[in-house]
Amino acid sequence: MSEKRRIIIIGAAGRDFHNFNTYYRGCETTEVIAFTAAQIPDIAGRSYPASLAGANYPNGIPIFEEKELESLIAKHNVSECVLSYSDLPYDTVMHLGSRVMACGAKFSMLGSYPTMIKSTKPVISVTAVRTGCGKSQTTREVVRVLMAAGKKVVSVRHPMPYGDLEAMKVQRFAEIADLTKHKCTIEEMEEYEPHIEMGSVIYSGVDYEAIVRQAEEEADVIVWDGGNNDMPFYKPDLSIVVVDPLRPGHEIEYYPGEVNLRMADIVVVNKIDSAYPEDIEVVLDNIREYNPKAQIILAASSIAVDNPSVIRGKNVLVIEDGPTLTHGEMDLGAGIVAARRFGAAELVDPRPYTVGKITETFEKYPDIGTLLPAMGYGDQQMKDLEETIANTECDGVVIGTPINLARFIKINQPSTRVFYELVEVSKPTLSNLIGEELKKW
Repeated sequence: MSEKRRIIIIGAAGRDFHNFNTYYRGCETTEVIAFTAAQIPDIAGRSYPASLAGANYPNGIPIFEEKELESLIAKHNVSECVLSYSDLPYDTVMHLGSRVMACGAKFSMLGSYPTMIKSTKPVISVTAVRTGCGKSQTTREVVRVLMAAGKKVVSVRHPMPYGDLEAMKVQRFAEIADLTKHKCTIEEMEEYEPHIEMGSVIYSGVDYEAIVRQAEEEADVIVWDGGNNDMPFYKPDLSIVVVDPLRPGHEIEYYPGEVNLRMADIVVVNKIDSAYPEDIEVVLDNIREYNPKAQIILAASSIAVDNPSVIRGKNVLVIEDGPTLTHGEMDLGAGIVAARRFGAAELVDPRPYTVGKITETFEKYPDIGTLLPAMGYGDQQMKDLEETIANTECDGVVIGTPINLARFIKINQPSTRVFYELVEVSKPTLSNLIGEELKKW
């Protein structure tokens, strides 16, 4: 019998585990030597556990820093490295490929369909071409449309496996107490809490075959709530993709965002109330060229705050969603927009006041700007975030994250939450188009 191919899965704790589960776990001709990790802190140094890796991996699979890639290829005589994470500019993809090929190994990516799990229930996928396009608010609108149609809706969120992987195999969130039960980080709560507040159930975890089989037991329709700009893990019956005219051209310059754009049935052009008309036209032209069959919906991102007096005429610290600012490369979010619209005197720069892992975040992403990313991938980051806020000399705090951050982080200064929802400004609407699909199903 020929020797097994030895491969490394290049990942970031999400798509990499899914690719392994669906494509490599039961493969008798391939041995996965290791995962590498990027984007998410504190993932390297752990292992993908044997209980999830299967019989071929009784000791589990180690996870290393991506910077160790060349030495791992040489040490283990690796023949192939499989790129398995998302929201990467094309030059970064090929720099990675060049590193691998310079070591004599093959550089590859898996196709969309081989890693998509087929559900027994209809699936609507909501993905994006970049982190921070407004995918989550679009997902919430899809859920509202389905619930209004009398459907039992279960959403499944792209993985955020930052804790105990075995314990996170299948997670179900139906009430706020479940966030504590599952020891969620800020990043997880930002995605799950809005669904819970809507009275909707959302799943997440590590093993997405097991997740969808459990979700099917209580759903008429499953909504895939994608992360970053990754492709859906489930084969969609209707594919909705969100694009962002504040970053014109990114829809065809990032992996695998362009894949999503080309596969979309519906493309939502969000934030048209904030973008320049010429940038909107760039995005529309790209949609028409790369996916002329897609139905286009124009939408605005409505902004509201619960206490405008915290902002008006004040020097404020703005806290934004972390991933949108880091690998999403945005220099503003809903918090900045709200601060400007509601008349802040000045945006306070948090950088002189940061500590610990928040300081490290600014060092790694120096172009974040005058705002504070709500980094909360673990307990220490959450503590450092709390201390950074406490240190910052400001009149008030504008919370631009999707969750009630003050419930989990002590904020001494007066604060106000920002709320943002999708407002469609063209026809047909998501309700019209989803209604047509429901008739077919």
